[in-house]
Amino acid sequence: MPWDLIKLNDGTSIPSIAFGTWTLGGGAQATDYVEQAISIGFSHIDTAQAYRNEEEAGKAIRESGLAREDLYITTKFSGRDGLDIETSIKNSLNYLGMDYVDLYLIHHPRLATPDIPTAWAKMEKLKQDGLVKSIGVSNFGVADLQILLASAKVKPAANQILLHPYVHARQLPIIEFGNAHGIVSEAYSVLIPLTHLPGGAVDKPVNDIAGRLNVKPEQVLLAWAKSKGVVVVTSSTKEERLEGYLAAADLALTADDVAAIDAAGAKGARRQKVRAFVNRVAVVALAAAVGFGVCGYLGIDLI
Repeated sequence: MPWDLIKLNDGTSIPSIAFGTWTLGGGAQATDYVEQAISIGFSHIDTAQAYRNEEEAGKAIRESGLAREDLYITTKFSGRDGLDIETSIKNSLNYLGMDYVDLYLIHHPRLATPDIPTAWAKMEKLKQDGLVKSIGVSNFGVADLQILLASAKVKPAANQILLHPYVHARQLPIIEFGNAHGIVSEAYSVLIPLTHLPGGAVDKPVNDIAGRLNVKPEQVLLAWAKSKGVVVVTSSTKEERLEGYLAAADLALTADDVAAIDAAGAKGARRQKVRAFVNRVAVVALAAAVGFGVCGYLGIDLI
């Protein structure tokens, strides 16, 4: 099964895997990497005002030779340079070199100023004016979504959130709330357990499954995310890796495979919590020891 289209609540459809430009930086290399992703088969490009490479992404899109309707473009309002939503989307469209984007997101609830209802009304106007086809949010929790829905005329089509096995249990309420209200969840940083937290509890089930299926561990994690019904946003500068990411759609994970990764993720999250607590205690103890030492040196009696 390929990375299929997912139907959004406004009747449009979104490709279920996207190439993200977050880590690409700017300049010619960013354009080259986006061009590479498109040539390999990525039809969904995810960028943002904050990434400062919308112009490079737009250049790659134009040079791809593909018709505008053959590509799905997401960008985000990130509050860059203190600009408002209306000015920001016009700048983004100018950088991208297009008349509209397929999906426009508020990058974080703290950027919804002066408040979420007011900011969302501005997003609804952009959709009404045809500057964006769909509107959504990013990094919104359940409480943020509840505030938004209380006054919304148009529901957010998507909510892009951090998702990997170590945060799955914590993020699950957001996904479930979205499902209940027709809001598709998008997942970024799915590969964090491999790229930034190697050696954790998730490694064993992922490596075992990869060995059994004769695939790469990163493909297993992407297939795990696909099993959750989310849109996956990922990235790489390596052509071979990108090809593997697209091929991951065909992996047949069993229910037991998914459950094993979920369980390992929860176990690893508990370990990380304990480790963080121990580290905090150690810092406090060290500070106290230094404090007592200083007081002793100064002849101050604390007893």
